[in-house]
Amino acid sequence: MDAKEFTRLSAKALAHIDTALGEADADRLDVQLGGDVLTLSFADGSRFVINSHSAAGQIWMAAGTTAWHFDHDEASDRWVARRTGDELMATVARVVGDKLGARVSV
Repeated sequence: MDAKEFTRLSAKALAHIDTALGEADADRLDVQLGGDVLTLSFADGSRFVINSHSAAGQIWMAAGTTAWHFDHDEASDRWVARRTGDELMATVARVVGDKLGARVSV
């Protein structure tokens, strides 16, 4: 995938997560999208970070002590971590939901 297409697809994914989580519990989760970095700040002071990494052509996510590197799968139009098979949107929903103790949809 060329750089322009990566930028378009990764920006679309981050904007989707920003919109979906922006509707979550505002008292316990603050969602900030700045450029290609999405920061999720929780009431307990912890943060999860999701960002597009253009040099690697991946979306990276760090949540607690775990990190993922998601590649775009053109066939399914999804971001998938090769090492684990985790899908970006499902992973975000799971880890944020676990942190908030509530079901989250992304």
